[in-house]
Amino acid sequence: MNASAERKIIRWIHIIASIPIIGYIYGPVKNFPHAVTAVQWVLFPLIVLSGLWLWKGQWVRKWKRKRNELRRNDRSIESVFSDSRYSR
Repeated sequence: MNASAERKIIRWIHIIASIPIIGYIYGPVKNFPHAVTAVQWVLFPLIVLSGLWLWKGQWVRKWKRKRNELRRNDRSIESVFSDSRYSR
């Protein structure tokens, strides 16, 4: 999946999950205990996480890419020094 499709999907999840929050604030959702639980423990964390991913997702992907490159470089350096010619 390319980055623009991923971003569109996450954006729509963020928007659709926000609709019950509006009902929770302005509507009669407060009167239904199961709806309140769903909003507080499922939808709100989903909205927060999707918003953070939309905001900082590129940074996280870049950080993971750099970390993987560093690990790969460390392994290649270790393989050079683990050669029997260099051991005592």
